[in-house]
Amino acid sequence: MKTSDVIIIGGGAAGLFCAFTAAQRGQSVLVLDSSNKVGKKILMSGGGRCNFTNLDITPENYLCNNPHFCISALNRYNQWQFIELVESHGIAYHERKHGELFCDESAKDILAMLLEECQQAGVVIKTKCEIKSVKAAAQVGDAEGDGEGDGKAEGKQGYSLQTSTGEYHCKSLVIATGGLSIPTMGASGLGYEIAEQFGLSLLPRTAGLVPFTFSDGIKQISETLSGLAVDVDMSVNGISFRENMLFTHRGISGPAALQLSSYWKPGQSIAVNLLPDEDARELLLGYKKTSAKSLLRNLLSHHLSKGLVLALQTLHWPKYAETAMAEIPDAQLLAVAQQLSDWQLKPSGTEGYRTAEVTLCGVDTDQLSSKTMECKTQPGLYFVGEVVDVTGHLGGYNFQWAWASGYAAGQYV
Repeated sequence: MKTSDVIIIGGGAAGLFCAFTAAQRGQSVLVLDSSNKVGKKILMSGGGRCNFTNLDITPENYLCNNPHFCISALNRYNQWQFIELVESHGIAYHERKHGELFCDESAKDILAMLLEECQQAGVVIKTKCEIKSVKAAAQVGDAEGDGEGDGKAEGKQGYSLQTSTGEYHCKSLVIATGGLSIPTMGASGLGYEIAEQFGLSLLPRTAGLVPFTFSDGIKQISETLSGLAVDVDMSVNGISFRENMLFTHRGISGPAALQLSSYWKPGQSIAVNLLPDEDARELLLGYKKTSAKSLLRNLLSHHLSKGLVLALQTLHWPKYAETAMAEIPDAQLLAVAQQLSDWQLKPSGTEGYRTAEVTLCGVDTDQLSSKTMECKTQPGLYFVGEVVDVTGHLGGYNFQWAWASGYAAGQYV
């Protein structure tokens, strides 16, 4: 039996950050991870460049059933503090659109930074360790050989873990197992199972930041246009995003679709404005006056790709495909304008957890302290990162939540 002050289940962004934060306070910290190496999702993020935070972090960039929950943690460890840490490790980075920060070289730099911080603080990391059971143990005193702890974790109930590499005990247990997204990276429902075991309620989980799929005629159009990106304004339920939309073999992806997927519910249609910088009605009626002899598809090809225009022509004005603008009735042009500015698409679903970047919902935040991430009803048990019902927008927001929530728990375990 091995005893530590703190055991963290999960060696991802939130788990590693929590680990060295706690160890820097003199706590003995053990990280247990089921995969063969930690930080796999960090390495694949941002196309291998890791979009590690954003210059503009606000609570409005997060989805949570309690929108105020994330404020405390985000304020107490903000993006500027993480940027300072990145710079102290000599990691070169750059800003892309919307304040997104990426590594110049590789996501490996961020993982190496986290592991170096862990090593310097004395964190022990054990991989290929399957958790078989977690139980609340009797009172546990100071960990053997500790002596340097600040006493904050003393008197807590303690936890006993049965694993594939033996039995472990701790005073504070941190669940940093992530969500269900990208199971090939080792994602599992373990964190949710532990939450339920200790009586915490879970909010229904779904895939977020995920491409849309279609089963109607849009699927065929998407296949034909696969690889084409279009600058659009996409909206649902009063929420809109101005970003690129990408046609794929299965449907629609790209930043606009990924962002909107977190707000979309099955059965709903999404609205796509293909000409977000134009008034489509004025544009087409104006062309009728100035380019009377031209074909509509040729005029629209100044604004949209020819392939997309041909697909739209088949959908919205097939009878007038070879008709000069002057001969197309105003009512027909206005109908086409409506389709260009408010194209209603009804997804059949999403690609699901297989490609989702995040898991929406999770452990109900009403049962956690927003200051410490500790369970209100289960002393010494903490939940951080994606397993919690806090989901950020695309653009580095989920990493900032990982750093902030990991830091919050690390200060108190």
